[in-house]
Amino acid sequence: MSGVEGAATRPIDAVIARVRAVYGRWGRGTTVQQMRADWDRLFAAPPDLDARVEPVDANGVPAEWISPPGEATDGAVLYFHGGGFQVGSLASHRELMACIAAASGCRVLGVGYRLAPEHRYPAALDDARTAYAWLLSRQRKGAASIALAGDSAGAGLALSLMLSLRDAGAPLPAAALLMSPWTDLSASGASYETRADADPIHQRAMILAMARGYLGKDGDARVPYASPLFGQLSGLPPMLVQVGDRETVRSDATDFVDKACAAGVDARIEVWDDMIHVFQQFPHDLAEARQALQSAGAFLRARLSSPLRVR
Repeated sequence: MSGVEGAATRPIDAVIARVRAVYGRWGRGTTVQQMRADWDRLFAAPPDLDARVEPVDANGVPAEWISPPGEATDGAVLYFHGGGFQVGSLASHRELMACIAAASGCRVLGVGYRLAPEHRYPAALDDARTAYAWLLSRQRKGAASIALAGDSAGAGLALSLMLSLRDAGAPLPAAALLMSPWTDLSASGASYETRADADPIHQRAMILAMARGYLGKDGDARVPYASPLFGQLSGLPPMLVQVGDRETVRSDATDFVDKACAAGVDARIEVWDDMIHVFQQFPHDLAEARQALQSAGAFLRARLSSPLRVR
């Protein structure tokens, strides 16, 4: 067995190879439309997905309900997908949303917010506000029965939405689940240096390019509604943050949790050894992904208002 073959024997290495194969096809001439199509294929849900999928119009924002097998609680999880605000979709994250629905026993409402560069900041945040208001008007028990969730840019968007709601005096959700959150679009955290060799996919130059694509070349990367790390964090609901130890965006998670705890927020973090960015998207490949999703489900079940109804 060659050294290369031996290095790809672990499940995490096989996952990395699949992701790199997609990213490696991208160059200066690759259109954003091609990147989006590649992402949807990379993370496509299996045809036998064990969930009910129902497209809905959330006051003009495309969305879809993902319902778990069997009965669901009265709680709902509002989900924002990742992809640097430029790629990612309801299709690319349907399996991950279904896993969260199954683990939590709650329906998940995925939000197809507008993407850059066609729709720059604050378009995604405007869509998040609209979708939240739509869901809030339909939940019998109000905000106490809603949790926010997201991964990467979507997790940052969930945090930006909570800051916006708090500042407006609007009802806040009961909790938030944040996977590999992108909280600092200026990429100032120490892990962009300390994890540069460990992270096989995301480097600081790529992160900054995505930030420019979202904000525009003259956008301010330290505006709290774009980079929630720079916001005033008191008054936010309980949150669980999950991040891989190999991530260049590790500091986006750890620094945010440190600041949130200092502001009196009930925030806890799970740092998963040897894991990469949003490793939860590979539940069939990684035992760690399955374990993290179970932990996320337990967190959501404990904080949403109604117990699981038994058939």
